[in-house]
Amino acid sequence: MQLMLIPTEVGLLILVIVALVLFGGSRIAGVGKGAGRAIREFKEETSGLKAADKKNAEESAAAEDRTESEAKPSE
Repeated sequence: MQLMLIPTEVGLLILVIVALVLFGGSRIAGVGKGAGRAIREFKEETSGLKAADKKNAEESAAAEDRTESEAKPSE
């Protein structure tokens, strides 16, 4: 007998039905709501980190430009 490890549409449907019977719709909805909230918070944090990285890169580029202009002798 061959063990099928790749889920098919029928297998996923059976899995969803079993989960509904075991846990109930309200608990599964709560898990989905919590997962959605976690994903949203993760996206907000990563966008905040990207903005901070961009700001740091701009500040370091400006500081580098200032040091280069100070290092060159004036004519």
